[in-house]
Formats: sequence, C-alpha cells, structure tokens
Amino acid sequence: MFVEIVFVGLPIDRDEVEEALEAAFEPDGEVTGAGSGMGRCHLDLEIAEGLGTTAALERLRAVLSDLGVADCATLNVSE
Repeated sequence: MFVEIVFVGLPIDRDEVEEALEAAFEPDGEVTGAGSGMGRCHLDLEIAEGLGTTAALERLRAVLSDLGVADCATLNVSE
C-alpha cells in the first residue's frame, strides 16, 4: 500500500514526522519520498502488504495525532 501524506500548515519540522513514521512502521513500512513547496509538504509512505489496510491507517493516524499534526494532514491512499 502507498500513502501520500499531504500537510498544509505543518507546525513542526517535516523531518520529525518522518522519523516518527519510520519508527512506528519498522519493519512493515518506510518513508520513500518527501517534498515541499507552495505552502505544502508531503511524505510518501510505502507499507508492506502483510499489514492490513485498517491496521496501517490506524497506526498512521495514531502517529499523526501523537505529534499533533493530524488536523493539517490529508491521506491519499493507493492499494
């Protein structure tokens, strides 16, 4: 599964979010890309097929909530 996480108005450094995601998804996933511009930034997260979609999205949302950035994130999910 591929998840593009788009942030608008991210109140913390994008690297903090990337590190938290890497830690939370080891060994089931990894951040494979990132970018920023025009007041937005994004992270690309590849998640192994063995982790179910529901479980993966719950874990992702928990990380974003713990960091306090869930409200500025949009998740674009591709199976």
